[in-house]
Amino acid sequence: MAVKKFRPITPGQRHKIISTFDTITTNKPEKSLLVATKRSGGRNNSGKMTMRYIGGGHKKMYRLIDFQRNVDGQPATVKTIEYDPNRSARIALVVYANGEKSYILAPQGLQVGQTILSGTGVAPEVGNTLYLSELPLGTVIHNIELRPGQGGIMARSAGSYAQLLAREGKYAVIKLPSGEIRMILVTCRATVGSVSNPDHALERSGKAGRSRWLGRRPRVRGVVMNPVDHPMGGGEGRSSGGHPRSRKGLLAKGLKTRNKKKDTNKFIIEKRKK
Repeated sequence: MAVKKFRPITPGQRHKIISTFDTITTNKPEKSLLVATKRSGGRNNSGKMTMRYIGGGHKKMYRLIDFQRNVDGQPATVKTIEYDPNRSARIALVVYANGEKSYILAPQGLQVGQTILSGTGVAPEVGNTLYLSELPLGTVIHNIELRPGQGGIMARSAGSYAQLLAREGKYAVIKLPSGEIRMILVTCRATVGSVSNPDHALERSGKAGRSRWLGRRPRVRGVVMNPVDHPMGGGEGRSSGGHPRSRKGLLAKGLKTRNKKKDTNKFIIEKRKK
């Protein structure tokens, strides 16, 4: 996986850095795993704009991803590595021994033709899904469940991974990509390895048009608005706008939004790094 730069033949190519897509093996997705999606344009069911700066963008189909990985004991063969417009990571099409097909998040290093497994008694190899109770300490993992049977919800974006640090009774201690260290039930599942496409963070669009292709409209800064529109608006000339705040007046930098009385706070051993 790598990125490529361009000679500045046009202004949009001067700062453009995109993926080489060298690991992708096909550009035709599996039709049985596609679902049509409809863009909202940031409007609700009555047509009122409830989210700003959303609209336009290229049409895309949603790929049904198997985050649960609960087909136990059935070896699956990797058929293709594909691009998914709905996420930063690559996805892999796998075919189980019983003929069932599904998409999974492609871990870094997964190859076409490789066989993967899930369930109990499975070797902790890249792409295999195991219970946290069976993984060796120090293993790099992704697609981690927070509740048993829920399906993986943590460490799913490109290049991200967590690490299994310890086990204490019925809980496993996990270090998450944010730096947070928390306890999770050992009956939850996780997939071995880190998520593919780690160079995604190096990409640069190079021009505003690429944002429009993704459905993102221009975002207006609060300091250039009028006082009626934003707490940081108004003033003579180019004024700084005072303390950084959101449109609703909430402090924008450093304000903690997590509920202090949340019942899952007891499972957090160390908070994420600032």
